Amino acid sequence: MLDSAIRALMRPFDRALCTPSPEVPAPTLNLRYLGTAGFVVTHRDTGHTVVLDPYVTRTSALGTVSGPLVPDLAAIERYIPRADDVFIGHAHHDHILDAPDLCRRTGARLIGSSSAVMVGRAAGLPESQLVETAGDEDLETGPFTARGLPSRHGRVYFGRIPLAGDITAPPPWPARMQHLRHGHVLNWQLRAPGAPTLVHIDSADFIDTALADQPCDVLCLCAIGRRGRPGYTETALRLLKPKYVIPCHWDLFFGPLDLPAVELPGCDLAGFIDEIRTGGATPLVLDLNANVDL
Repeated sequence: MLDSAIRALMRPFDRALCTPSPEVPAPTLNLRYLGTAGFVVTHRDTGHTVVLDPYVTRTSALGTVSGPLVPDLAAIERYIPRADDVFIGHAHHDHILDAPDLCRRTGARLIGSSSAVMVGRAAGLPESQLVETAGDEDLETGPFTARGLPSRHGRVYFGRIPLAGDITAPPPWPARMQHLRHGHVLNWQLRAPGAPTLVHIDSADFIDTALADQPCDVLCLCAIGRRGRPGYTETALRLLKPKYVIPCHWDLFFGPLDLPAVELPGCDLAGFIDEIRTGGATPLVLDLNANVDL
């Protein structure tokens, strides 16, 4: 569970961002944190909803390593009732497992790398709902323009990249963890007229040249990344210059979303918050299934 010190850090940012003062424009986006690297981004004027890396099934640790990973359809419907498009950063199970069933129920497109599209095919999505991209192209989704920024996965376990490589054919479905290799990694940028520009970094590394000079007001940044790459936080903030940083991938994802959050071992969320402040941005930590207006 988040300790009291971290909760004390959260409160002023919650107030500052969730209750805009009369001098600032009315919020245009709502962001909801699904845990792990997952977010629901809703354009307040149109209701158009984009989902990033949804994983609410949150299979137990034993179940994750021992058997097929079966999406929890009830949890997906409960926590993500609406989606117009679903964007995948990479194809590890904790980023993509729930995407095909979410797309099937809502009619959303599954958008990501060739590996992500192979997962969609394995789950039986029609080709009309699959959009493959290698990044560096603009994709329209409602009022948003989305752009995949080519990236790479971090070395997060004993200096190694877990389940590296591409998925070159539809894997078994339900898949086991080892079937879901990360494939081509993308950071997603979302832009809309009059709204803050969002960048989502879902892994523990990135390609500096892909981030340099990209517009960014709000950065959703993988907190565990600072363990695998020296200067991770400082470099990301220097390249993107965000006003706000929302940590993601800091919570242990082996339990239901309605239980109190448990910090990933070795994450040091408090240290991450300090680095964000030092980098000149305002940190905003969201509890599981909590949201903020921007």
